Amino acid sequence: MNFNPLAALLGYFALLSLFAVGGANAAIPEMHRVAVEVMHWMSDRQFADTYAIAQLSPGPNVIIVTLIGYHVAGFAGASVATIAMCGPTCTLAFFVARFWDRFKDAPWRIAIQAGLVPLSLGLIAASAFVLARAADHELVAWLITATTAAVAFWTRLNPLWIFLVAGSIGLAGWL
Repeated sequence: MNFNPLAALLGYFALLSLFAVGGANAAIPEMHRVAVEVMHWMSDRQFADTYAIAQLSPGPNVIIVTLIGYHVAGFAGASVATIAMCGPTCTLAFFVARFWDRFKDAPWRIAIQAGLVPLSLGLIAASAFVLARAADHELVAWLITATTAAVAFWTRLNPLWIFLVAGSIGLAGWL
């Protein structure tokens, strides 16, 4: 099958941007599904590594989209994917914000905002699950993920310390 990778990136990320409630991280499961399972642009491991690089890079979480685009079609792919992911959402947000402010005390607005919180949290939890499944192919990796999640949830330890320990384990070659 012959396809234009730039057109595929444009169409896919433009549509995905409109459904990314909670930001780019909430759309990770769908990005994984398309990039790994449908389009075969990358492997599970490459996707997990791309996500890790995006999280370590300074800037917004949407950098993963840029890296996927770069992986698929170089600098042109990075540009197209980023514009496609940000453009429709920014345009929609501009117009909705003007309307939204007029109804700041309306009961339906309060209800919608309250409903979007668990939706966003659920999508982000699904993202964590997909990434863990893509990266954890060994018992040691699964144990590190489970321990990291438990420590992050039940303590007030700065996540950077957790990253440092997990990175040291990887650097030592235990994974």
